[in-house]
Amino acid sequence: MNTAQNKKQKFILKLFPEIMIKGSSAKRQMVGQLYTNLLSILQKISSNVEVRKFSDKIEILSPTQVLPEVRQRLLDTSGIEQILEVLQFDDMDTLDKIKVKVGELVIDSLDGKTFVVRAKRTGKHDFSSIDLERTVGGYLLAHSNATKVQMKNPDVTVRMELVEGQLNMIIKKYKGLSGFPIGTQGDILSLMSGGFDSTVASYLTMKRGIKTHFVFFNLGGNAHEIGVKQVALYLWNKFGSSHKVKFISVPFDDVLTEIFASTPPTYMGVTLKRLMLMASEKIADEMEIDALLTGESVAQVSSQTLRNLAIIDEVSSKLILRPLSTMNKPEIMSIADDIGTRHFAEAMPEYCGVISQNPITHGSFKRMEKVALKFDYDVLNEAVEDAQHIYVHEIIDDINNLAAVEVVSDLSTGDFTVIDIREEAECIKTESQTLKIPFHKLKREFKDLATDKEYLLYCDKGIMSQLHAQYLRDELKCTNVRVYRP
Repeated sequence: MNTAQNKKQKFILKLFPEIMIKGSSAKRQMVGQLYTNLLSILQKISSNVEVRKFSDKIEILSPTQVLPEVRQRLLDTSGIEQILEVLQFDDMDTLDKIKVKVGELVIDSLDGKTFVVRAKRTGKHDFSSIDLERTVGGYLLAHSNATKVQMKNPDVTVRMELVEGQLNMIIKKYKGLSGFPIGTQGDILSLMSGGFDSTVASYLTMKRGIKTHFVFFNLGGNAHEIGVKQVALYLWNKFGSSHKVKFISVPFDDVLTEIFASTPPTYMGVTLKRLMLMASEKIADEMEIDALLTGESVAQVSSQTLRNLAIIDEVSSKLILRPLSTMNKPEIMSIADDIGTRHFAEAMPEYCGVISQNPITHGSFKRMEKVALKFDYDVLNEAVEDAQHIYVHEIIDDINNLAAVEVVSDLSTGDFTVIDIREEAECIKTESQTLKIPFHKLKREFKDLATDKEYLLYCDKGIMSQLHAQYLRDELKCTNVRVYRP
């Protein structure tokens, strides 16, 4: 991208420090994986985005029209410690050329301010980095209205990197996601409910470079399954779209029925978690995955005491990761805020199929062994056999094909009120009456709307509108709601 004859705007990506201290073979493999991941992600935005690999950094050149989207993708890609947004100038092989070019860019921003010049130099030059800083600093001071050069805590820091004859002027610095590139740390199967905990746990493994697949246990709600697919798609698209991952939905309603028939009430919660792990292990074996992931946090609920977690883990030989095990709820919710999953979790329909009466908090291994013998495991095996496997990137088509709620495309076919449930401030303009109710407020505010009107929910992809229309129908018994997809 050239905004002038010899000027290019680009990004320089500094690698996660733990990558840089690896042995040469491991570092080379991780840098190569990050390069491949970025190619996969950025080529979906524009075929004109260039990705350049070096031993200690990666450079990205992006067309101006897709710059914001490229920037956001870089911020959401694991393996990157720091993102430098730069202006690139070639043929900068003398101090005179450099000081004039830097002056053109920054002199106007120095009026009435203190400043300092910081330079890094790579390659062979007739001058040192200190010479470069002093020459440019003196030129700026003489040709601007800056108050003075100030080495500590200046108002403006002028940053540059000189690589041979190429000058990179750093205009902005961003903190990257850190972690390892996805694909370098193997695969894991995440037990996904769609709430705060499972979504944050999945994000943390993705950030650590683990290819994270999702398994969902449907306890009897179509809307819940759509909601979990929605948040799985969000997480994958934002943090893991460089790789194909699977979403597995396991029908667990018959398993619940068998739990009620065979299990004492105090052990129902622990039994349900054990059965979910057993099913997950079977699926993970089929996928050749060595580890399972849960969002459990010690003592958050009765099934998550240390004793009960040990009883639950007893049924699986897989490695089970619990990255939230020592986090408290406010910490988990803060991460959900940061990564954008809080509203999904708050809007998620809940289907609590097993609510133990006086649930055991310090279970007995011997008692659990006796309880487990009464369960008919053919029911569990049938549930695993009936599980539905799709790739996460196929979820949009899957939900739209499901057509759980009627879709309306032509507003002239009836007297409708369109409800725009997107978070964006603007509201869709139609020939019908329109309301703006963000999806996370819909459950509360829909109850106050007139019941004699027909409502159509609208969002960009038709996924969230399908979810929330289904929820309103299932949970609030609202028959006057459908989906609008122009």
